[in-house]
Amino acid sequence: MHHPGPPRFVSAGETVQLAPRDPDPDGRYAWRVADAPPTSESTVGAEAVTEFTPDVPGWYRLGLEAPDGDHLLTVLAFDAAYAGVDVAGGSGEAIRDRDADRAGIGYASGRPADDGGPPRVRLDAEIEDGGIVVRAVATPNPSSSLAADDLAVRFVIDDRDVAEAVAAGRTNPRDAVTVTETGTEAETTATLRLPTGSVPDRLRVHAVAVARDPGEDARVSVADAVSIDRVDAGRADPFAGSEAPGDPTVGESFAVTRPNRPPAWTADATVYEVYVRTFTDAETGTLAAIADRIPEVAELGVDTLWLTPVLENDGEPHGYNVTDFFSIADDLGDREDYERLVETAHDHGMRVLFDLVLNHTARDHPWFRDAYRNPDSPYRDRYEWQASGEPGTYFDWELIANLNHANLAVRQYLLDVVDEWAPLVDGFRCDMAWAVPDSLWREIRDRAKAGDPEFLLMDETIPYVPRFHEGMFDVHFDATLYFTLRQIGRGHEPADAVIDAVERRAAVGFPDHAGFLQYVENHDETRYRVECGDDAAAAAIAATFTLPGVPMVYAGQEIGQRGRRDAIAWEHAREEVRERHARLSAAHDAHPALGPAGDLERVDYRVAGGGSEERPIAAEGDAVHPDDVVAFRREHGSEALVVVLNFAPGEALVDVDADHGRLDVVTGDPCVETDSGGEERIRVDDVAVVPVG
Repeated sequence: MHHPGPPRFVSAGETVQLAPRDPDPDGRYAWRVADAPPTSESTVGAEAVTEFTPDVPGWYRLGLEAPDGDHLLTVLAFDAAYAGVDVAGGSGEAIRDRDADRAGIGYASGRPADDGGPPRVRLDAEIEDGGIVVRAVATPNPSSSLAADDLAVRFVIDDRDVAEAVAAGRTNPRDAVTVTETGTEAETTATLRLPTGSVPDRLRVHAVAVARDPGEDARVSVADAVSIDRVDAGRADPFAGSEAPGDPTVGESFAVTRPNRPPAWTADATVYEVYVRTFTDAETGTLAAIADRIPEVAELGVDTLWLTPVLENDGEPHGYNVTDFFSIADDLGDREDYERLVETAHDHGMRVLFDLVLNHTARDHPWFRDAYRNPDSPYRDRYEWQASGEPGTYFDWELIANLNHANLAVRQYLLDVVDEWAPLVDGFRCDMAWAVPDSLWREIRDRAKAGDPEFLLMDETIPYVPRFHEGMFDVHFDATLYFTLRQIGRGHEPADAVIDAVERRAAVGFPDHAGFLQYVENHDETRYRVECGDDAAAAAIAATFTLPGVPMVYAGQEIGQRGRRDAIAWEHAREEVRERHARLSAAHDAHPALGPAGDLERVDYRVAGGGSEERPIAAEGDAVHPDDVVAFRREHGSEALVVVLNFAPGEALVDVDADHGRLDVVTGDPCVETDSGGEERIRVDDVAVVPVG
């Protein structure tokens, strides 16, 4: 089906890309503005992949004439900028379209708007009294001064499902709905109701929350969605009880899902990144050698394996310059070796993430070799080109060429790549996600999850972008937390900045259900302990396991490796470092309060020496300054824990304002001392986690 996908929520003046799905490179596609606000003069281009910029707020219907028929797409535009991130428009388009010099992207992630940032919305659905009830709960931004009754909700029923219902002879769902709103001091709830008879095989409902100060532009949330799927369209037995014969609603059954929620298994996942060519102690790293080491990796307690690219490439060891998207690199093995590695990982309870590279090819790719300096090449239009005749690229990457994602042959080729590898693995780590159009990621997400609803889409987008959680990605690289941990380790920020970093996620507009990858290093970064020392590294790693998110271990981190991409010195493993990682992983798995769903709360605490006075600032030695330490509370269900992190070389004694226990759940040992005045102190080297209550 060539329908362009879900409705789009944008700002007036914001440009979005439109594209047919599953395109036929030889097919004819034509866009039109089918309906628009009376004062709008917006138009669409003549190409199959085009752009649309709504010029005034309001509802737009865009038509797409395609080989499989005519389709309509709703675009709802607001008199607002997507405030809350330090890029214009708040989307990947702004990152892709930075200055012509392609300046590097820093780690300064989204920042809250001066007026408090966008609100958030969460959708749920259930069946009540023979009808579908969708509830949207809208909450103000945590840093906003707006009250809940300053919020409104805008629902949109997916155009694809409207067309299906009408084609099946059902009542148009949009004509059958009723919407009501209620509010409390904390939230606004909008309720959409419609009879089940209007529901086709699938009904997807999307919504945004809108916050507005009097006289000001709106602030609009990341959209959420809910899907109601018809499981059994049975009819009543005319001889059964008092039910009216043939009542079409009797016997119907529906399943409700929230498609923007990360896979359930990420709630206690721990990711392990493998830089494939230097991971093993073989002379040349191979997939078979990696598979042989999986049992040892599994003992660490990690359960998700991210392998850097394994496809044919130009010989650069990182593998991101791909020359053949359908073949395993010869130096690593063959497809059977890859499938055997995945099977071995699965046998040891580990999922596998495929590193998906869709922004570019290597210059050694056959397409590029034919197209370079050849204007008559059939592949010429499959790449971006600069006025100089050189291909488009980012930064100083001279060995790659950016693909032209507006070319239908390119899009279909990349979708074939997705179809090739998705059935073999459990998720994609999406390289340079910011450099690939949103429209393509939305299609890839739907395509991958159609085969496996628990398939993971994880984006490498630096800085992170809240709207990338809008029907594109489940889990996002948290470079903000990464950079904050580095700053703490360097002594440039106090330890409690980790709480600010986590709270920034909501402040810039991410919904509560968004997932975040928490790491201290990866194949692109200097090892943390090299830059900040062993003591700070121990606390920083503990932070990734105790703050709300998905912790990641970069291979070698767990044995004290100091080289970023060097061959891992397994024979020189520091066992105390490995044991520390294993204990943290076990505690993370055993205590849901430490996972992504656990609440994070600030607590009052005081760092003390042997007496009641705080220790003075010290540049060296074992003295601990209060800025070296942070304490916070994690809670989920009936479980509550206090976590204390100490980035200093010396042992800290910390008085926490909470009724806590005496055992550290990470080590299983007592960690509380009572001083001469009867005050209880938590003794912490790098981390201590104690139960509350």
